[in-house]
Amino acid sequence: MTTTTTFKASYGVLQQHAQTLRDQQEPNIDDLLAIVTESVGAYKVCQARIDAVEKALEKALSGTVAPSSPPKAAGRTVTSDAPPEPLPFDPDDIRSRVRIR
Repeated sequence: MTTTTTFKASYGVLQQHAQTLRDQQEPNIDDLLAIVTESVGAYKVCQARIDAVEKALEKALSGTVAPSSPPKAAGRTVTSDAPPEPLPFDPDDIRSRVRIR
């Protein structure tokens, strides 16, 4: 059993163990404790990294201050009626991918 410290490595451990368990015709009880123990450790690493990214995003986004007057672009006023640009990823999707079900 090895300890992983990066999200990518930990996520790989979770994927590998999930595939191993899916592929078994009969559960191998002798390996199950090691698989579960390593998977829980990997899950905790992934969860900690996701939490850190969420906090960093919240901090970065909360630090943005709306301008007091609308900005002008090419001689016309830009209104804030446009919807905000979406994040390049879905935080809920990432969170659901690393949960052990």
